[in-house]
Amino acid sequence: MKNSREVVLLTGASGSMGFQAFRMLWERRDRYDIVLLLRSSRANKKQFRKYEQLAGMVHTGGPGTVEGNGLKIVWGDALHREDVHEACRGIDWCLHLMALIPPAADRDPAMTEKVNRIATGYIIEAIEAQDPERIRMVYVGSVAQYGSRMPPIHMVRVGDPMLSCEYDCYTRTKIGAELAVMESRIRRWVSFRQTFIMITDIFSLLDPIMFHQPLGTFMENITVRDSGRLLVRCLDMKDDPGFWRKCYNVSGGPQCRTTYLEFLERIFALAGMDYRRVMERRWFALNNFHMLFFEDAHLLNGHLHHWEGGETLEDYFRQVRDDFPRYLKLTALLNRKFKPFRLLVQKITYLKLKRLAQRPTGPLGWIRVKDRQRIRAFYGSPDAFRSIPGWDEEMPCLDHDRDYVRLEHGYDESEESPDMTALKQAAAFRGGELVSRGWDGDMFSPLEWRCGEGHQFRMTPNAVLKGGHWCQQCILSPGKYEEIAGKNRFAAQVLLKGS
Repeated sequence: MKNSREVVLLTGASGSMGFQAFRMLWERRDRYDIVLLLRSSRANKKQFRKYEQLAGMVHTGGPGTVEGNGLKIVWGDALHREDVHEACRGIDWCLHLMALIPPAADRDPAMTEKVNRIATGYIIEAIEAQDPERIRMVYVGSVAQYGSRMPPIHMVRVGDPMLSCEYDCYTRTKIGAELAVMESRIRRWVSFRQTFIMITDIFSLLDPIMFHQPLGTFMENITVRDSGRLLVRCLDMKDDPGFWRKCYNVSGGPQCRTTYLEFLERIFALAGMDYRRVMERRWFALNNFHMLFFEDAHLLNGHLHHWEGGETLEDYFRQVRDDFPRYLKLTALLNRKFKPFRLLVQKITYLKLKRLAQRPTGPLGWIRVKDRQRIRAFYGSPDAFRSIPGWDEEMPCLDHDRDYVRLEHGYDESEESPDMTALKQAAAFRGGELVSRGWDGDMFSPLEWRCGEGHQFRMTPNAVLKGGHWCQQCILSPGKYEEIAGKNRFAAQVLLKGS
């Protein structure tokens, strides 16, 4: 397959962002050969059969590798080292966005660990075994890596602490996988902390997890098309040294900012319904979820210019309305024209959503079985749940321009080249210390650190100062965050104010 064109491996190509990126890569076949690593499921086979045929491939019914005319598909398993190495063989680029995400991730923590961390490790291993100096890797992380950030700390920037919500195995695996990329021998990597990707088939996302998110959450989203576009534009950054070895916050920009309540109101209005008639306010958690505004998402746009001509929140809502199935378009029309019909539809929708909230993973399910741990995590206490008022009571401040608290990183960030003093200050701010006695000034040279809990670990200054990473043993223990906050001022800025 190797020729004068560069070879691009794309993982996660069957997902919303991945398939959008694949279709854009497909239009660049004159410049790039494409490699995909896909499970040989019936759905994936159907999704990519057209492209196999266009590439002149012989369709196979099971696992195996097929290739032709600039497209190679490894029908295999990312959990099999051999399949990963085969997919990585001869590549110039790896666009790695494969992940098991919530709510599926919540249902199978063991598989989430394998897909999100172990498979990423296999990819790193395969690249390092070939040419880590040349092969470029774009890793897609998640906004969830910042943990629960309610106002007034709802504005985030790269370098803020990496933290997890309780009962959130997904976030912990994404933090670990990103750190593995940052600490690898790969010389040209970037990590994108991706925000919520707004798909147009929004009602397909109905799941109890929709009630885990507080209504007052600030969200800076992105559309599917723009997320795929920015990913493919990374291929134009090949020789830009200022782009690589950094983490970036990813969004569609200020034009895609909203709050969760505003988002829900608009979505149900498109269907001709009043959100207050189909849901109760107390069904929604008060904390322990992610999503926020970005202070620095413009830095990535400065490289990729994906906001120029990009889609706004209004564009997205128009797409949602246009992509409604025929029955939903008719229902929305009748809802607007006939009040009795609307009242009936809203009553039916209310009962459906209530059943959703009553499932074992929904807030009403926790209340029914008296799951005190989850009630504490998401509401604070049973009394806090019972005290949530109705829709007519005063709502939280949803002003997009409201004041916010900018987190400190524990060292002088104005210095372009941090010295040993900065490293020691940062460690102390995190409740720990720099164990290493000497340092050559290389931000990518691992050093020895100790956290406030006494765990000793190796990590690069870049990951600590620029990435917001710290002791992984502590990150894996959200149940001990309150105790950790007493020693770690860096994390305490979130843990003591983020709910």
